[in-house]
Amino acid sequence: LGDVYKRQILLATLLAMVSTACDDALNLDPLDQIGGNKMWRNAADYKQFANNFYGWTRDFSSVLDGWHQDRTSDLITYQTYNDVSHGSNTIPSSDGDYTNNYKNIRRCNMLLKNAENYRNPDEIAQYRGEAYFFRAYCYYELLQKFGDVVVTTEVLDVNSPEMNQKRNDRSEVISLIVDDLLNAAELLPKFSAIEDGYARISSEGAYAFLSRAALYEGTWQKYRGNSENAARLLDIAADAARKVIDSGQFALFGTEGKSRELGDSAYKYMFILENDRSNPAGAVKSDNHEYIFAREHDQNIKPIGTNITKGCLNNVFWVTYKFAGMYLCQDGLPKEKSHVFKGYQGKADEFKNRDNRMRCTLLMPGQRYFSNAAGKFRVTWDKQDYANPTGSYVYNGSACYANQKYATERDVPDRSEAYDFPIIRYAEVLLNYAEAVYERDGAISDSDLDISLNRVRNRANPEMPKLSAAFAAANGLDMLEEIRRERTVELFLEGFRLDDLKRWKTAETEMPQDMLGVKVKGTAYEADNMKNPLDADGRVILESGRRWAPKNYLFPIPNDQLQLHPNLGQNPGWE
Repeated sequence: LGDVYKRQILLATLLAMVSTACDDALNLDPLDQIGGNKMWRNAADYKQFANNFYGWTRDFSSVLDGWHQDRTSDLITYQTYNDVSHGSNTIPSSDGDYTNNYKNIRRCNMLLKNAENYRNPDEIAQYRGEAYFFRAYCYYELLQKFGDVVVTTEVLDVNSPEMNQKRNDRSEVISLIVDDLLNAAELLPKFSAIEDGYARISSEGAYAFLSRAALYEGTWQKYRGNSENAARLLDIAADAARKVIDSGQFALFGTEGKSRELGDSAYKYMFILENDRSNPAGAVKSDNHEYIFAREHDQNIKPIGTNITKGCLNNVFWVTYKFAGMYLCQDGLPKEKSHVFKGYQGKADEFKNRDNRMRCTLLMPGQRYFSNAAGKFRVTWDKQDYANPTGSYVYNGSACYANQKYATERDVPDRSEAYDFPIIRYAEVLLNYAEAVYERDGAISDSDLDISLNRVRNRANPEMPKLSAAFAAANGLDMLEEIRRERTVELFLEGFRLDDLKRWKTAETEMPQDMLGVKVKGTAYEADNMKNPLDADGRVILESGRRWAPKNYLFPIPNDQLQLHPNLGQNPGWE
């Protein structure tokens, strides 16, 4: 066994060396300087160049840092508040999101320009498609953050004089994004033909991302009075999402194969799925047919590299009452309308008879839970783990709600977790479809709900009544509110919440509200003698003094870019 172990270590070391060498070989800086016949001679050159694009996407670091994280929204706070969430961010001297996206756009343009003269365009179709996709990806990031931005399809540096022009209207930006994604969808291989699976973007992935981008801008335009642009974009979003649905390539994790054995806990284990034992059913990554595009990780060669388990578990995130209160009860009704809601008297009462995703995402007081800490991880993957009092924590509750999403239960060193980050997953596409149809038509059929939102809702709640027109009418539910509720609950901590509030134009209402924690008055929490201030309803006030101005719907153009290119102009309210 000693020799076998040594060989395994040697193999892992060699693989790491090869990976490092490949990373060095694919370094973009020297490749950017190579042009003409020196670089673009064969398909392998295009593939090598395109490989670099995959380092630009969101990853687990986005959950803990960055402007898309839910800490910038109204769902999470901490003892040191986030200045974006609090409404107190200022004009930065520089902004890496601005400069890096333009550097990456330049690289996409470089591939596409050289491809125009390539002798056999079909031979490099995939890499052209990847360049179109990632150019759209970068422009979508710029659109969301800054609104109007300079559009260029030429090989320009961020410092090029041509960048000193008035920014293109956001309508022109979204037009380029849509065109690029449609081009990408035509050129990219089908998902079933990609050897790397969801690690490489596919035709279906391009349509999935188009459903996201078109829904975002369609609703942005709708809630700002531009009904014609809105209708066109919402139609594009619905059509793109439907193409992914009709492809038959994807399924929600937990609804088929090995993942079905996880039952209503499949939602929890999907986010910590590894090829080492990481769940009670022994499901592995190949059992996950929900991810359409993801950042892959491997414990030895490419671990996550950030302290994701301890960075997300328990009270590292102060999850708010607002979010906890969004979960439906098992009768399909909000807690305010439900007859099965158990109230707040006992610490765990509010978790009873609720959407099962609540206990998969948040820690319930009195619940035993696990991590990768010494002696605190799962061993037998059965009830025996819970019977061992030294093998798990017991969460007793605190002033806020506690998270467990993205926290492993297996023995693995910090920063070496190897689950994959979902850049695009099927559940989002299903929810995109439902929302796009409703926002476009002002109504949605039960059949459309059944192929989209209800699949997501019932994955973890097979006994919960489906959402339908009749169910909504009978119980006084607002269909749009329920569609938005489903999105917020399902996509928690995946980087959507603040962007959603902005496009819905509800940030001005939601963001200034106090961040609240558990209910203390009249509950078991009173015995804890908490010193926190309480609101009029007896809830802990976690963060107050929040504000939101119209200018906060966009981020400011950084000062260095305004000094370099004065014609850009500043976003409204930041002048």
